[in-house]
Amino acid sequence: MQFIPSKNATIIIVDDDLDIRASLDSLFRSWDFCVETYSEPSEFLDTGLPSGDCCLILDIHLKNIDGLEFQASLEQSGINIPVIIITGHGDIPMAVRGMKAGAIDFLTKPFTDEALLKAINTALKASHDRRQIAQERTDIECRYEQLSAREREVMALVASGLMNKQIAARLELSLITIKIHRANAMKKMQAESLAEFVRIAEFLGIRDETITRYHQNG
Repeated sequence: MQFIPSKNATIIIVDDDLDIRASLDSLFRSWDFCVETYSEPSEFLDTGLPSGDCCLILDIHLKNIDGLEFQASLEQSGINIPVIIITGHGDIPMAVRGMKAGAIDFLTKPFTDEALLKAINTALKASHDRRQIAQERTDIECRYEQLSAREREVMALVASGLMNKQIAARLELSLITIKIHRANAMKKMQAESLAEFVRIAEFLGIRDETITRYHQNG
């Protein structure tokens, strides 16, 4: 199924050329997107990211900073936003550098509306996917907080590949007690199968690292 960007998605433009900003602002609004325009990166950083899907249209040649350096600084600062790089003076080394840093696309002015819209569609899909993953992690972490200390311990050992009887021996508990803890943990984590339970544990990174999977003793 083709991804269709939300009309509430925001296109952020950072370009020191007023005419370019005005032109892109008008174009994006004609496509029913929300638009934010900034003449320099600091203005964008002071505002912060929108709550919904968004992407950044970033010019390479800015007055006070190289656009590619700013792109790299975003990544280093943990500001997770898909970037489309635009320039009127593009070359292959710049394109390679920008793409290696995670840019969605690299467009040389003048570019067609079709090429721009295609890049935006890809960028907003990336934004949507990232937000979904972040929300999934938040939901899972909230469920994990509901586990007792013993249930967390059992979950970590299950994710390490131990069988119920091995966990019972390791924790010096009865087999039925381990089964109860595991069942309760699976229910709280909303895992419908053991495989999903292990996948969630792996997602959270809570496997007991002191155990070498598939090479346990006992």
